[in-house]
Amino acid sequence: MEDTGLRARFERVKEKARLHGDESQHEQTDKWSNRDLIPLPPSRRTWGWFHYFGYWTLSSLNIANWQTPNSFLTQGLSVAQALGIIIVGRALIVMFSTLIAWCGIKWHIGFTIQNRFTWGMRASYIPLLQRILLNFIWNAVQVWNGGRLAAVCITAIWPSFARMRNFLPESFPATGDEFVGFIIIWVLSTPLLWIPPEKFKIPFLVTSIYTGLGMLCIMIWALVTAKGAGPLLYAGVSVPQSSMWNVSWLMMAGVNQTLGGIAAGITNGSDFSRYSKNGRSFVIGTITSGWITGVLVCVIGLVTTSAAEKLYGEVFWNPPDLLMRMMENGEGSSAARAGVFFLAFGFALTSMFENICGNAVAGGIDLAGLWPHYINIRRGAIITFVAAWVVQPWQLVNRATTFIQVLSSFSVFLSPMIGLMAVDFYLLRGRKIRLSHLYNPNTSSYWYWKGANWRAIVSWVCGWIPTIGGLVATVNSDTNASRAWFELYYMAFFIGFFTSGVLFYILNKLFPVAGLGEYDEADVYGTFTAREAAKLGVVAAEFQTDTYETPDASLVQEAMEKKE
Repeated sequence: MEDTGLRARFERVKEKARLHGDESQHEQTDKWSNRDLIPLPPSRRTWGWFHYFGYWTLSSLNIANWQTPNSFLTQGLSVAQALGIIIVGRALIVMFSTLIAWCGIKWHIGFTIQNRFTWGMRASYIPLLQRILLNFIWNAVQVWNGGRLAAVCITAIWPSFARMRNFLPESFPATGDEFVGFIIIWVLSTPLLWIPPEKFKIPFLVTSIYTGLGMLCIMIWALVTAKGAGPLLYAGVSVPQSSMWNVSWLMMAGVNQTLGGIAAGITNGSDFSRYSKNGRSFVIGTITSGWITGVLVCVIGLVTTSAAEKLYGEVFWNPPDLLMRMMENGEGSSAARAGVFFLAFGFALTSMFENICGNAVAGGIDLAGLWPHYINIRRGAIITFVAAWVVQPWQLVNRATTFIQVLSSFSVFLSPMIGLMAVDFYLLRGRKIRLSHLYNPNTSSYWYWKGANWRAIVSWVCGWIPTIGGLVATVNSDTNASRAWFELYYMAFFIGFFTSGVLFYILNKLFPVAGLGEYDEADVYGTFTAREAAKLGVVAAEFQTDTYETPDASLVQEAMEKKE
């Protein structure tokens, strides 16, 4: 009897936790679908060009992008060469992002669902699990790094904070002020998890204007105070003669590094492009912010760092370090501390929302693909954010530097995925997919063999095998490794993309699959506007059936006759 009572209580809790959608709006919740996984209806597609401007601003107006020239200049490249890498790299980011995101723009599905027609319904968990792992770890690391900016803000208000006694044990790999900053950023970020992606416009607007103006202000202040830019701005080529790499190889590695740094964001571009009102909005916002703003921020960071070197005799590439120096570690004037507070707050604001959008929300979408019965975007985002305490970023950032380097090089595994996605959608399927088959394995042409498309798995593995040796040698600083390994690694993004893409194309021609180029003749999910349906040659939603099966043939025929 007791066991029966416990089982009954468990079932009641389970039922309360289960998600329920409005099935009249096609929000069926089952093993493969829920409200946040179905193709987005027009009512939820609210993103215009400024949304995408703001979305890309988060990856442009941040500390990592500010510091980008540093990694190239320290290798001995000139300022002109470093900026050349940045311009070309950001242009390629825009190109690859648009290439992958177009599936979301046209069919209004995200990364989680997009992989089902390439990998197979079950094998789509392979890219999904990799994305979830990255979301968990990078979310934790970004919250920790954001904590440093919080510490700057607190020091600007209470200067004694910079000199506080370390209350943590010596064995703990962080100081008390760092840990306090982490807690503050985590707590302040948590309410942002309740903002649905459809309503991101206000956060995008605030972060874009506030942080953009803040960056311009700190550059102007540095130039005026130093009476011009410093010597760093005019650095020429200084590649050591002992270096085994010439300028061409260093620039190639730089472009690869630029692309690899945002490869994770490229793969799941359709998670956000599906919210677009039209493709033009996505392209305009992506070019103006992802490329133009991204390059300008690198220039601002370079100019500011150069002028600051002239002022302080040191190079401060990390904005928190520069801001602390500007107010002399809390001992500066009240005016200096006030200025530093507003600048640090702007950086922290962007860091917080970039993490929410790029890691927490993206992680929520991916987790929803694993357990659609119980997880939607919001619940998945909360799980991702809470996982920061399990990941313990203070261990990763302050101790496991090798692990962070491996994560930064994860594009070795992601670029082959991008190659598969591009070739399958554009070349093999002619940008046509059958939406109803993405959610019903019983009749799906995307089930392949036991839910897996072996062609995708083989092609993906072959895409990263050539470059994995160079990754291992780089992480281990193995100077005795073959030069060829490093050369392959310096081209890892392109090698992975083209190797997997070409092999996948060949395998599909040698071993054809069913359903290539097919699409539903009727709008099963109420996905398209009348104009979109007409352009796609799809029967409008008013003629769909009440189930998730392929629409009844007689209804389709009747609708087509009316259309004619």
